Amino acid sequence: MSRVRTSSSQVDATGSPGSGEPAFLAVGKLRRAHGVRGEILMEVFTDFPERLTPGVPLYLGADATPMRLVKRRQHREGLLMSFEGYTTPEQVGQLSNQEVYVRADDRPPLAEGEYYHHQLLGLRVSTPSGEPVGRVVEILETGASDVLVVRPGTGSDVLIPVADAFIQRIDLATGEITVQLIPGMRPEEGV
Repeated sequence: MSRVRTSSSQVDATGSPGSGEPAFLAVGKLRRAHGVRGEILMEVFTDFPERLTPGVPLYLGADATPMRLVKRRQHREGLLMSFEGYTTPEQVGQLSNQEVYVRADDRPPLAEGEYYHHQLLGLRVSTPSGEPVGRVVEILETGASDVLVVRPGTGSDVLIPVADAFIQRIDLATGEITVQLIPGMRPEEGV
């Protein structure tokens, strides 16, 4: 449930789920049993871990097995999770290495100009003059700002920082991102 932020004055989107969006979003990955009371360490993927509260429905693994969260608490490496029916390290250990999901329609709303990563993947990218740049194939989280990895039809990927200087418009309805490139951003241009 990662998100991308851009200036709200330069975007056009409703932020509501559209056709083709995933039914589930990964919020973490279960790692290893912890202690003797059936807790398991979860590596956190979500920007909203505070929403993972007791009673919230979660789904595990590729087949999205429903689970009920009983308890969670902070741990230096992530969150310690307890699930209904899992009270021993042996039981909860069987859940190791499974991803934890929430329903996509249960995601928290974002402020105007913010997007979940999955909403941007696959969008067409073009310049203000309409010249195609490629499609978003990945989003790198660098700490300072996210970076769109845009794959053109031919040639090397183009890396575009998610910053007002480069992102002019995101339009989910048309599936297009308009970007302002600077000389040297395309690998074949050199520096």
